[in-house]
Amino acid sequence: MARRRFRHRRAPLLLPQLLPSLVTIIGLCAGLTAIRFAFSGHFAISAALILFAAVIDGLDGLLARRLGSASPFGAELDSLCDFVDFGVAPGILIYQMALADARDLGWVLVLVYTVCCCLRLARFNVTRDAPASGSVPRFVGVPAPAGAMLALLPAFVTIEGPVDAADYPLIVALWLGLVGLVMVSRLPTFSPKALRIPRDRVRWLLIGTAIIVGLGLTRFWLTMILAVAVYIASLIHSAIVTRLGRRG
Repeated sequence: MARRRFRHRRAPLLLPQLLPSLVTIIGLCAGLTAIRFAFSGHFAISAALILFAAVIDGLDGLLARRLGSASPFGAELDSLCDFVDFGVAPGILIYQMALADARDLGWVLVLVYTVCCCLRLARFNVTRDAPASGSVPRFVGVPAPAGAMLALLPAFVTIEGPVDAADYPLIVALWLGLVGLVMVSRLPTFSPKALRIPRDRVRWLLIGTAIIVGLGLTRFWLTMILAVAVYIASLIHSAIVTRLGRRG
């Protein structure tokens, strides 16, 4: 008598459990489409899609935590998509937009930036479950989405109009390499989880949000330039504080 083989059937997944991964795939599609538009010369659309992917990157993690659907698969999928969205796509966009005249040097520094992004994500993966050190949450090095925003600064400036990054390929190439090095550095950087808003200052936060949203809706690329400038200032401040702490 032949033995009956019973196949173990896993319980079907509910849509809320799949939602974070679906959102991650949407971000990946945005990053890949940004590469397509970069090759076709539509640089503003390409940069906007990378920014959209950055918003999606914050949303999928939030959904996973809120819905209790975080999983090792989702974490690895998110990391692989981040490499495309914030490593490959910005590098190709900046190369197509500003580094064609830099030739070999421009491409070498695009590779440096992209490899550094990959290393940054790999380091994050292996330290994801490590206990946080210190009372204030901090990132170690610049996170991949923030690194992409820094890398896209020449694109923001060009699209806004005061300067054409293609006129300064050497500076843009060196900037891209510098961003990559900061991503893999041990510099403590700002984390939104460290924000604590006193209750008596909430109204000022809301008013400031209205100003930022209004500026973003009317002068979007200028708003992005200002946001990157503020982030650079925070990096400089962190570097100074870290250096003084080591001396002390």
